[in-house]
Amino acid sequence: MTAHPWHVGWPAPAKLNLFLHITGRRADGYHLLETVFQLLDWGDTLDFRVRNDGVITRLNDVPGVPEDEDLVLRAATALQRRAGLSLGADIRLHKSIPMGGGVGGGSSDAATALLVLNHLWSAGLSLQALSDIGAQLGADIPVFVQGRSAWGEGIGDVLRPVDLPARWYLLVHPGVHISTAELFQSNLLTRDCEMSTMADFIDGSCLNVFESVARQLYPEVGAALDWLDGHVPGKSRMTGTGACVFAEVDNERDALELLPLLPASWRGWVAKGVNRSIVHEKLSHESEIESYTLDR
Repeated sequence: MTAHPWHVGWPAPAKLNLFLHITGRRADGYHLLETVFQLLDWGDTLDFRVRNDGVITRLNDVPGVPEDEDLVLRAATALQRRAGLSLGADIRLHKSIPMGGGVGGGSSDAATALLVLNHLWSAGLSLQALSDIGAQLGADIPVFVQGRSAWGEGIGDVLRPVDLPARWYLLVHPGVHISTAELFQSNLLTRDCEMSTMADFIDGSCLNVFESVARQLYPEVGAALDWLDGHVPGKSRMTGTGACVFAEVDNERDALELLPLLPASWRGWVAKGVNRSIVHEKLSHESEIESYTLDR
């Protein structure tokens, strides 16, 4: 088999839900959501090496992510089938995003696999086609494939790009695992929010309906939110269904100064909000280099 080079360091960015409402329910049981997705400049990374034999495999162990449940491998296989390709790939996944944190780790990893392998395999599928593949695997995958911070509706797959002001964020994981199913099934959850507008979001009237439920069922989440509110008053929120919480800060320095103050059992990260995905930025850069090389 011809040895192909490794393509390393492809980013899979995290996201925040700046608010999250439930506006109803579809006939198939899926909840209808409203949210703003804020992409971040921080996340996981993946390495890829093209294979000629059609085999798709992950070469490194990822704690908590067995291969038969790995969205990256499922996304790569779905792309291979959709494009009718005989190429395969070796993949290494390097996790930084906490599992089940509500910041989109598995979904972003899968989206990066779709985007990068579409490029490396010269599959030629459009972003919409890749989004359609991703939507069959997870509701959050399309926003990462499209690569823009966005207003999201439907099950999170109806997206309208938005340009958000530059913000730095302090993210905190309080060391507790939240059951998303438990939150969705809770009688405490508000499921009939009125439809919101961007004006509602800007004036601060949009909330995360899961936050109050998580506070009652998981005291650790409430403690992290209260800690953030004590250091960055009025700026603390939970993302997705948790367990990560976050606060907007004025600049990177202020966020970095708070990191050492976190309780020892918590994990924290500092990240910048971006309107265009860092994996799309890298893809554009790679394409420019290839175009330049071919023109020489």
